[in-house]
Amino acid sequence: MVTTGTTTPPPSGDPVFVGAGDIADSGSGDSATAALLDTIPGTVFTTGDNVYDSGTASQFNSYYEPTWGRHKSRTRPSPGNHDYNTSGATGYYNYFGTSAGPSGRGYYSFDLGNWHVVSLNSNISMSAGSTQEQWLRADLAASSKPCTIAYWHHPLFTSSSNHAPSTSTRPLYQALYDYNADVVVWGHNHVYERFAPMNPSGGADASRGLRSFVAGMGGAGHYGFGTIQPNSEARNSSAWGVLKFTLHSGSYDWQFVPVAGQSYTDSGTGNCH
Repeated sequence: MVTTGTTTPPPSGDPVFVGAGDIADSGSGDSATAALLDTIPGTVFTTGDNVYDSGTASQFNSYYEPTWGRHKSRTRPSPGNHDYNTSGATGYYNYFGTSAGPSGRGYYSFDLGNWHVVSLNSNISMSAGSTQEQWLRADLAASSKPCTIAYWHHPLFTSSSNHAPSTSTRPLYQALYDYNADVVVWGHNHVYERFAPMNPSGGADASRGLRSFVAGMGGAGHYGFGTIQPNSEARNSSAWGVLKFTLHSGSYDWQFVPVAGQSYTDSGTGNCH
């Protein structure tokens, strides 16, 4: 049997969910994080800004395709603002096809093992009563899985000095909180940050809060940190890497996996609500 390095065998045991955002440009960071994915089986996620600077078809082909593109068949993406620098994010939707959900919509859900997984679009309306927010509530109500993880681009909570918290995302977080979701992952700020479980207003909530991560270390140039926000528990602004979840039947493990030459790590475990 000849292996080409372009396919990955299915994971054994509990599902693995691994990825990052803010990924591919003319630099080398995305090549280094793609090399990590070569060694990690499972489903790949992206937290937006898949390619720079403008999400064009040619940029997807030139920058994303040679690196993270070799994992496209197992990738479930979400769009970022740079993807929408091309009108309607057509480069993004055409590149990922059905893996990105219904074309032009940018939000969808699927199941992995005992987990319900929701990919959302923070580049369109998220207000209470919006089409997306109402879809999310109906989707969560219909799910029979005991554990839920969601991801999108703009973070509700972040300590990075580059982009302030995106408060317009709060209705999505509120819906997830109302339906006892467990984890949410973002990008946008080119750093890694982990927050303790919180309620939608940012208060510590050990019983029902969602644990959140900013996972914007996929390969684009790093940002810095400003004022550290309440309940921020781990931060790094120097290492590219991927965030790996192992989704157990009633709990999960997380691990920041750094690229070769970097030593920063962060790991832990949490229980589903």
